[in-house]
Amino acid sequence: MEDMFKNINNMSNKYGVKFSGVDLISNTHLALLASEYAKEKGKFHEFHDKLFYSYFTQGKNIGDVGLLKSIAESIGLNKDEMMKRLEDGSYESNLAEAKKSATHYEVNSTPTFIINDKYAIVGAQSIESFKNVLNK
Repeated sequence: MEDMFKNINNMSNKYGVKFSGVDLISNTHLALLASEYAKEKGKFHEFHDKLFYSYFTQGKNIGDVGLLKSIAESIGLNKDEMMKRLEDGSYESNLAEAKKSATHYEVNSTPTFIINDKYAIVGAQSIESFKNVLNK
């Protein structure tokens, strides 16, 4: 893990992004459900950015309900409505569909990008890697 974060930090330094070296593996189920709520409300990218920063830079537990509520509220989402939707299972089918798709494409690590249902880019890759695949 230490080598992985060293490599990621080497690549991300030029963008001003620092990774903390996470020593906590969070249960991300609720965070994924909350992301679906944010997507529905047109705030996915803001939510995802804060979630990513909280976990990878600050080393926080993104499975913590309090943190998810705080992030939602900070970007103008209704935290109580979000929790109600998470608790009533509104987004479970979205995650089941994503899991089905990941199984179909044999995804076994993240991030994995599937391009044109033909090419897979796995892991933290350079922009050049993406350009090469997109030019195919």
